[in-house]
Amino acid sequence: MQKKVIAFVVYPEVTPLDLVGPLQVLKPLENFGPFEVVTVGERLEPITTDLGMRIVPERTFAEVPGPYAIVLPGGVLGPIQAMTNDALMAYVRSAGTTAEVLASVCTGSLILAAAGLLEGRKATTHWSFLDALERFGARATRERWVEDGRAITAAGVSAGIDMGLALAARLAGDTVARSIQAIIEYDPKPPFGEVDWDWVERSELKRTLLTPYVPAIQKLLEGRPELMAKLLP
Repeated sequence: MQKKVIAFVVYPEVTPLDLVGPLQVLKPLENFGPFEVVTVGERLEPITTDLGMRIVPERTFAEVPGPYAIVLPGGVLGPIQAMTNDALMAYVRSAGTTAEVLASVCTGSLILAAAGLLEGRKATTHWSFLDALERFGARATRERWVEDGRAITAAGVSAGIDMGLALAARLAGDTVARSIQAIIEYDPKPPFGEVDWDWVERSELKRTLLTPYVPAIQKLLEGRPELMAKLLP
């Protein structure tokens, strides 16, 4: 039986939890069906994440040209740099066009949207980039995860675990997904309860979060006015 390959795209300055959270959830699918879960990158060499730790992809883009599912983790500067990487964007467009599943975590959805794969689809991303996602042509919505046809996108960082479980249920059934949830003991009870989104809106958190990155974003987008207009209008 032909394997259904789930390809997690790795690139410089990616946020590790965006990658490892859903990867930890979906890897066990290999025990429940014809799935193969791999990380893919432009080259088989260490890639520095936004925490400084390095990750080495298992396969190159060329080795996994037509995955069953493609998963884009996010970050802050990483996804923006990725949008200017012609080889990476060519792979995302090509693989994403034929994939049965388009998945993302956090700002990974911006990469999918920049590749033209979320046009008109309901999608989500980190709350601080929802307006940018809308400018890329998606129907941005603030939800923990969103499914629209073959696309399933997650909000910021930890939401990737939720998305992974929802995708596991879609691919292998609720019982398998519930089993994986129990195996990884995913039963969150954060010490401060749910996020107070009203407080987030009233606070200066968005400005405080993004302002330090603006000069670096501007530098990355030099000569790319089409991206600048969407990310820093």
